Amino acid sequence: MTAPLTPPTPPHNDSSHQVWQAPPPAEGPAGGADEQDGPGMKTEVREAAVITVAVALGGVLLGLLWWWLAPHVPLVGDEVDKSWVVYLKDSEGEQAIGVDGTFTLLALAFGLVSAVAVFLLRRRGGVPLVVALGVGGLLGSLLAWRLGVWLGPESDVLAHAKAVGKGVTFSAPLKLSARGALLAWPLAALLVHLGLTALFGPRDPETAYPQQP
Repeated sequence: MTAPLTPPTPPHNDSSHQVWQAPPPAEGPAGGADEQDGPGMKTEVREAAVITVAVALGGVLLGLLWWWLAPHVPLVGDEVDKSWVVYLKDSEGEQAIGVDGTFTLLALAFGLVSAVAVFLLRRRGGVPLVVALGVGGLLGSLLAWRLGVWLGPESDVLAHAKAVGKGVTFSAPLKLSARGALLAWPLAALLVHLGLTALFGPRDPETAYPQQP
C-alpha cells in the first residue's frame, strides 16, 4: 500500500506582519549634525565680533570727514555791562542745519559701503552677522560724533569769545543737534544688506517630495 499523499503546505504569508526597522538614533554631542552645528555657530559669533569691531572703527574716518566737511557756524562775542554775550553772526544762516545734514549724508554713505563689504565677504548672511552690522554701525556713529566734537572748535564759547576779542568772528563748537542722525548708519546698513541678501544671496535647495504610486 502506498501512503496517502499529503497536500503541500502553502507558503506562509507575512504581509500582515511586516517588520519595520526603527529609524537610526540621533547622534549625540559626540558626533554628527550636533557637532557640526556647534562649531558653525561659534564661527559665526566669532566672525560677528570681528565685523562689529571693524565697522565701529570706521567711525574714526566718519568723524574726520564730518569735522573736515561740516560748515562752520560763525559766532561773535560782545561785552555788555561787563558781561560777555555770544550770538550768531548770521541769524538767518543755515550752517547749523548743514552740520547735521553733513553727518547724516556721510553716515548713510558709510552704511551703504559697510553693508556691501560685509555682504561680499559673507554672502550666506545669518542673524549674528546682521546684528554685528547694526551694532557696529551704531558704535561707529557714536565714535564719529564724539571725535568730531573733540577735534572741532573749543566747546567753551564764552572763553573762546574772550580769547579772540570783542567783535571778532569765531566758529561755534561742532555739535549734533539732531541725535536721530546717529541711527542713519545702522539703519542704512541693515536695509542695504537685507536687499542684497534678498536679491543676490544663496538660495536654499528645493525639497524633493516622493511621487505617489
